[in-house]
Amino acid sequence: MCSVVLFSVVTMALLPTVSAQDNSYPSEIQQSVFAQQQSQYSDALSLTELFEQSELGVVSISVTKISDHGDSTRGVGSGFVFDKEGHIITNNHVVNDAKKIVVTFVDGTSHHAEIIGTDPYADLAVIKIDVDSEKLHPLPLGKSSILSVGEQIAAIGNPFGLSGSMTSGIVSQLGRILPSQGTGFSISDVIQTDTAINPGNSGGPLLNMKGQVVGINTAIYSTDGSFSGVGFSVPSDVAKKIIPSLIKDGGYLHPWIGITTSNIYPDLADALNLDDAKGVLVMTVVKDSPADKAGLRGSSQSIIVDDVELLVGGDVILSMDGNDVRKIDDVLMHLQREKSVDDKLNLGVLRDGQMVNVVLTLEKRPDY
Repeated sequence: MCSVVLFSVVTMALLPTVSAQDNSYPSEIQQSVFAQQQSQYSDALSLTELFEQSELGVVSISVTKISDHGDSTRGVGSGFVFDKEGHIITNNHVVNDAKKIVVTFVDGTSHHAEIIGTDPYADLAVIKIDVDSEKLHPLPLGKSSILSVGEQIAAIGNPFGLSGSMTSGIVSQLGRILPSQGTGFSISDVIQTDTAINPGNSGGPLLNMKGQVVGINTAIYSTDGSFSGVGFSVPSDVAKKIIPSLIKDGGYLHPWIGITTSNIYPDLADALNLDDAKGVLVMTVVKDSPADKAGLRGSSQSIIVDDVELLVGGDVILSMDGNDVRKIDDVLMHLQREKSVDDKLNLGVLRDGQMVNVVLTLEKRPDY
């Protein structure tokens, strides 16, 4: 039923806007917009076509792990074929610490797999199976950066071990920040979707209506462990940046500044005598970090405002490489999208009421 409604919405969006009282032809601007929309959806697949085109590239991943008590535990996740060499993309949390990994295709054939590379910070992993290339049907990676809120998407995976299950929905929001389990860091630029994602879907593809992978399903927001309408996927643009390093080197080096921060909210802006509640306050600077070496300053004192303790006195980051910084999300997304270890980072910093530039050299994140 949801699929029918969503298709109806898309169909209505393609129609030129002409009121009941106006029988004139659409303007040139309306015709241009109409043509662009037609082009965007002209090569879109139906959900049935999308499944038929993609199902051979989606796999079930069964994992055996040994618990801290020495007991054998089993879990099920999803993944998809990346290339003809047998590389398969999934989540790090699906295969982390696995003693045995078995990959099963939609036709029921199974193969042992080995871990090639993992990245706990982005919850991505690459495993590999040794099979004839004719057995492998890689799914193409699309551009997550061109997704729009409201765009129809679909997921294929193995919820609760039910292999080859497809669900559909829309992009609910973009640019979310998701805590990375057990690392103390966050995954940035995450896709939020109302497509049903449940335990067992982890590592499976989130697909646009062209059959391209735009996300790797990784988490849900839930109070009981089941789908509640809010799911999260690591964007394909992040995967494109990380996967080659996982295959080549077994890991990926994330750039690191070495600070803890707070967003500037209205009460803090008033305490700092700022005109606008935007920017990021540097609270602490990690010793010997890139920030420390570049001379960034952390908060040096605290004040009480409305019975709440506020840290003040530190640098306020207002821009990075010439781009405005409104909140910490902007910092994390800029690092993820644009930066690598050893790159220079130019910060526009408000310090003691004056704007100064601070240039630092990014280093790799310390082991968590």
